[in-house]
Amino acid sequence: MDEPTVASLLEPLTEVDDQGVAAIGAGDTGSEADTVVFTSWRDHIQAGADLAAALRARLNPAEPPHVGVLLGNTPFFGTVLVAAALSGIVPVGLNPTRRGAALQRDIAHADCQLVLSDATGQDAGVDAIDVDSADFADELRAHRGAVVKFPTVDPDDLFMLIFTSGTSGDPKAVRCTHEKVAFPGVMLATRFGLGPTDTCYLSMPLFHSNAIMAGWAPAVAAQASIALRRKFSASQFIPDTRRFGATYANYVGKPLSYILATPERPDDRDNPLRVAYGNEGAPRDLARFRHRFDVDVVDGFGSSEGGVSIARTPDTPEGALGPLAAGVDIVDVDTGEPCPPGVIGELVNTTGRGQFRGYYKDSDAEAQRMAGGVYHSGDLAYRDEHGFAYFAGRLGDWMRVDGENLGTAPIERVLARYPDVTEAVVYPIPDPNVGDQVMAALVLPEGIEFDPGAFARFLTEQDDLGPKQWPAFVRVATALPRTETFKVIKRTLSAEGTDCADPVHQIRRP
Repeated sequence: MDEPTVASLLEPLTEVDDQGVAAIGAGDTGSEADTVVFTSWRDHIQAGADLAAALRARLNPAEPPHVGVLLGNTPFFGTVLVAAALSGIVPVGLNPTRRGAALQRDIAHADCQLVLSDATGQDAGVDAIDVDSADFADELRAHRGAVVKFPTVDPDDLFMLIFTSGTSGDPKAVRCTHEKVAFPGVMLATRFGLGPTDTCYLSMPLFHSNAIMAGWAPAVAAQASIALRRKFSASQFIPDTRRFGATYANYVGKPLSYILATPERPDDRDNPLRVAYGNEGAPRDLARFRHRFDVDVVDGFGSSEGGVSIARTPDTPEGALGPLAAGVDIVDVDTGEPCPPGVIGELVNTTGRGQFRGYYKDSDAEAQRMAGGVYHSGDLAYRDEHGFAYFAGRLGDWMRVDGENLGTAPIERVLARYPDVTEAVVYPIPDPNVGDQVMAALVLPEGIEFDPGAFARFLTEQDDLGPKQWPAFVRVATALPRTETFKVIKRTLSAEGTDCADPVHQIRRP
């Protein structure tokens, strides 16, 4: 079988009327008064052809055909993706949490000739086409009935640009080829037995790789339906699965934690969802979600770049990412030598790029990522004696405490055991003498008081918390600074240190 492309996956859907794209209409609130608007794949693809013709009429053929996409999770975003497969236009996913000069930097860096926006980007401070306007509707109407013809494309042809989250600096535009999008779609559809009778629920932001490769692409590959929510809602997640009859959902980061924080109901297990697939879910939440909602939760490990991926197996211990795959290793960040069990190092792909297809217009960052012909993930991990890997944080999370390098994730896993903690985040702050101190931010439910003494006693009872991992300070927060994909922006917490708006407690050893 030839390598799949997005075009080859979409083409069979041109005659499909009983599956397609659905979204909540009206106020998009999730109330019973809202309606579910369904568009068949046939009509959705025709809309993509119409849009492709309209955009091609606007674009300068002498410049890269890049179109910025500043949209919520709406059927129109899907129409843009179809238009890209039909015409070679390259959508550029833009993060709506970025504003003004920062967003303009992304647009310029990606060579966007124009930007499409809806209510999601109204206040972004950039020049954009309002896709909900009457003028744009008239423009599309002029191209109605455009010919639907999928081109033959090379799997390595550029399909989309997706920016990294930018938690540790300016976002980088990841080159997402047809194969890079289509391959995980086919793989996940096959792995979970998805087919035309399934509906894939998609509430993660479509400008991010998780939604494209773990949500949209599997649905296309399976010829299933897609159910869209404009923006993730913890309270509406399970009701939406019932409303749409959704059997599969994707997630990234903390959504499982937020859903679990909603009040329990006696009918929680009465839902059609079979599988929730994603990455970066809190280890303790995977089993809790599975038990409460009777859903098979599969948590993988990867990034937008795709150079390293780790899949959980049935025998993976609690808290582990999974077994290290062939070619994936954990090496000393200074020497590049393999780390023995229990020693934190960087996850690398010693066989080369993996699914990494480079950054757009950032040769220095690309060379750094591929230094020595090895793909450097920038993620820290350690292995146990059986070869299972455990996440230990990002390279930027390194803390130098009393002359020892520490990762943040092992400490976070310990702190997450503390009763009533919704979220625990660990980050470095400067030590008055030299190196770093460990600081933690805890999110507690409303009405729960933090007791520094009880917390210190809890820490002394944790056998896997080393003396240098002890948090010197704890910030008790109601919310944490985070990206649109729910990743905590630790550099903001580190910069604020103990001088912040939230209560801060010094944690002394008993």
